[in-house]
Amino acid sequence: MIRKLWFYLILICLAEFSQGQMPHRPFPVHATYTRGSIKPNHINQKQLDQATLHFYEQWKKRYVKTACTPGQYYIWFETKGEKQCVSEGQGYGMMITALMASADPEVKTTFDGLFNFYKAHRNNHRYLMAWAQDKACKNIDKSSATDGDMDIAYSLLMADKQWGSRGTINYLEEAKKMIQAIMKYEINPKTYSIILSDAVEYDSKDYFDTRTSDFMPDHFKAFEKATGDKRWRKVVDNNYRLFARMENDFSPDAGLIPDFIVNINKKPIPAKPHFLESKYDGYYNYNACRVPWRIATDYLTTDDPRAKVINDKINRWIRETTKGNPDNISAGYTLEGNDIKGRYFEALSFIGPFTVSAMVDKKNQQWLNATWDYLVHFKLKDYDYYDNSIKLLDMIVLSGNYWKS
Repeated sequence: MIRKLWFYLILICLAEFSQGQMPHRPFPVHATYTRGSIKPNHINQKQLDQATLHFYEQWKKRYVKTACTPGQYYIWFETKGEKQCVSEGQGYGMMITALMASADPEVKTTFDGLFNFYKAHRNNHRYLMAWAQDKACKNIDKSSATDGDMDIAYSLLMADKQWGSRGTINYLEEAKKMIQAIMKYEINPKTYSIILSDAVEYDSKDYFDTRTSDFMPDHFKAFEKATGDKRWRKVVDNNYRLFARMENDFSPDAGLIPDFIVNINKKPIPAKPHFLESKYDGYYNYNACRVPWRIATDYLTTDDPRAKVINDKINRWIRETTKGNPDNISAGYTLEGNDIKGRYFEALSFIGPFTVSAMVDKKNQQWLNATWDYLVHFKLKDYDYYDNSIKLLDMIVLSGNYWKS
């Protein structure tokens, strides 16, 4: 009798362990997006899935690297210099592997290894990741990069939905701790705008400035749901208002948002040249290029009408300025919608988000089909970590395999 009882207890434990390891939303998941939104329809669902899986396999082989400590992985920044990993890439990698569960037998091991690397490189504020690491896996700088932290936290919520939190890593608790740290150190409590880094404090000159690509409304809605912290609703509302104001005041025709916005507490304006990164800091450049993707995913997963208003304006302009030919997409624009001089080359970090943006309305079907074909035909070997990672995340959305946490 005792032997039978032990036998049944062992079976129950094995079943619970197995259930905790098996993905609940395995790829391809074929999520249901907001009614009226579209996907590429000139090819079938199987072809969309296969293209995404094929590119994932290439991406993983090139960018997932074994770290200096066993059981840890990082996303390779793909440079020959000192910097080998950045938290932005770690966030991309953790989101990708959570979304691609069952795409390969090692995907959970990969996710956990990426998490372990993040955990080993938390900065002085405990749950935020130091923004960059070198070849020896040492932190180059202990300050954080807000966008990386937000994607990592969201990926942990995804991991909880995907595998549960009863295994060796309690994904949900780790996510909650990180979300609380993000709110404390990377959100301005006066304007509920998004701070560039935890290194920016209340007396810093850039305390009321923001990087527009850090606005990830679908993430923030999930953060509120996971923690019950209603301040995240203020972050969503205030930043949607900020974006609408910037469009109306500085880009009424194109609907474009600049890389950086300054003076949020007074009169928000695009940043001046060389505010932080380049002479194009006040233009639609290599940060803001992610905005259409981030905003569109909010519409696709939460049906927020504010997201559609933003993307509708962008879609009208990009179709008109390119004459419906994706090959005419440039790598950067002024807020008036003019090409940045000398940027007449293909950049997947611009093409991919414009493609996702088209999903919000059936009027864009022909354009969406054309930009999908254009996006997927580029070879991974011809582009860098940034372009290829954004391309893959966008393909996951475009193929109908992105889901809200």
